[in-house]
Amino acid sequence: MPEAPRAREARPISDEHHHLVLQPRDVRFDWSRLPMHWVPGDPMTTHVLNVLHLLLPEGERWFVRTFREVLPLITDEELREEVLGFIGQEALHAEAHQGVQDHLRAQGLDPLPYVRQVEYLFRNLLGERPGFSPTRAREHLIERVAAIAAIEHFTAFLGDWILNADGLDRVGADPTMLDLLRWHGAEEVEHRSVAYDLLRHLDPGYVRRVRAMAMTGPAMLQLWVRGTRYLMAAAPELPAGTRPTWRGYATAARRGLLPRAGRTLRSASRYLLPGYHPTQEGSTRQAVAYLGASPAARAAAH
Repeated sequence: MPEAPRAREARPISDEHHHLVLQPRDVRFDWSRLPMHWVPGDPMTTHVLNVLHLLLPEGERWFVRTFREVLPLITDEELREEVLGFIGQEALHAEAHQGVQDHLRAQGLDPLPYVRQVEYLFRNLLGERPGFSPTRAREHLIERVAAIAAIEHFTAFLGDWILNADGLDRVGADPTMLDLLRWHGAEEVEHRSVAYDLLRHLDPGYVRRVRAMAMTGPAMLQLWVRGTRYLMAAAPELPAGTRPTWRGYATAARRGLLPRAGRTLRSASRYLLPGYHPTQEGSTRQAVAYLGASPAARAAAH
């Protein structure tokens, strides 16, 4: 018989994180006026961030499928409610970013060849294994939860970054796109502990968590670089052969338009510390404050 999940251990929750109820917000965005280069005069920064719209819909649908599958293993009722809230939020995130994909296609930039590769990754390589024995299927499921916990660390980091990325405001980035990214980023900060707490509930050990980050971190970087290269090569308004460069990335990061590489690596290394908990990253208070001010979130509430 497989070992039953352990009750959730005490966790270092900051005061601002107590009694947080995760609520899906059914937001809508109008992309009819979105320029191709929504970061003015900076196609590389635009497309580095546009990779989010290609990666996230299928990735977050995979999160939802995996967490629905894991629900019967959860014995902590509070955690179960948080997981249900997480599922609701992630399902809406996927649909919001799908709208940008559709807009890019209408503007002559077809994302489908790259998106199909992402779909294959999440649906086939990381999907369910119906032929596995119950014990092996449970292990495969927990491995997927561990991968999601590692990915959620990065999405929370990016959420905290975009909430504070004043450089994008200074250069006049499209306000609707900024609202999408900040609404999504705020919810990532808001629910940043759920996947990690679920992993600890199913496997409180250290090895699986570190192994998942060691595999997931490089894979995410490779997917992002590949996506940026694809978008810049496929963009109809750019000269043939246009490619992103690390020098261009560093220049944009110094201007506050992209996360600094060193800060990203330091964040990933914190995940590996034995005493790590996601509440140490970002600010729930700031995230909730943005969700109260976001034009899209306010419209969804009325």
